[in-house]
Amino acid sequence: MLHAVAGGWAVLLSALLWRLAAAGNPDLPTAVNITWSSINFKTILQWQPKPSGYFYTVEINGMTSDTKRKCILTAETECDVTDVLRNVKETYTAHILSVTSSEMDNFEEPPFAVSEQFTPYNQTVLGKPEIKNYTQKGSKLNVVFQDPLTPYTFPNGSFQSIRDIFQHDLEYKLYYWKDQSSGKKDTRTKSHAFEVNVDSTKNYCFYVQGIIPSRRDNRNGQESVVLCTSVGRNILDEYGAEVFIIIAVIAIAVFTLAIVLSVILCKRKKAKAAREKEPLNGV
Repeated sequence: MLHAVAGGWAVLLSALLWRLAAAGNPDLPTAVNITWSSINFKTILQWQPKPSGYFYTVEINGMTSDTKRKCILTAETECDVTDVLRNVKETYTAHILSVTSSEMDNFEEPPFAVSEQFTPYNQTVLGKPEIKNYTQKGSKLNVVFQDPLTPYTFPNGSFQSIRDIFQHDLEYKLYYWKDQSSGKKDTRTKSHAFEVNVDSTKNYCFYVQGIIPSRRDNRNGQESVVLCTSVGRNILDEYGAEVFIIIAVIAIAVFTLAIVLSVILCKRKKAKAAREKEPLNGV
């Protein structure tokens, strides 16, 4: 019984302290529509509305790390928080404080809004892989690609790739199909290259996409550019039947025009020859 009463008082006291802390300037608007936007661990926090007569300050709170402040007294509605999320497996929340410049020195907590939780390792989007080289020789299609880089660096200053962070959790998919066809095939790898069997008489198009199979959500990354091989391509493969028809029509028109001009020139020559054979008047 005593334990229940003590627990009830603790809840009531916490609520009272929170309200007192938030009463620094209750008239200031608080942020709404707070979103995390993260690609390859570069993370931007965004919110609304645009401030007028006040500023925002962002506080990043980790489950097991100290609070860090970013974008202090900003008039913007976004903040790059990449550098304070280096522990990518940590779960963070953001407090967006609405403040005036004079309130920053007060002990009272200004009004604020709280974001949803964000864990970079689970939620950052995988960016587009860069295809470095591809060949189609005989019945083999080979594709070599490169991991996207992150904003984080090694001690020597070189940038870490997403593979350096995800390691064995990272896989890639190659989607490929016969040019001018809609039927796709796919295969996976944990390396930087694909080799697949194809029809040596056909050209193929393809793209590469990173995936994190262990994720429940947000598993698939952005797709690379689509590229196509050009082994034995003819004009019909390259441009399609429409262009071929246009070229044929133009060729027929040119041929017809040449025949018409030849007939006209021939008639003119015959008429001139006939006039030259006529006797002069008065002879």
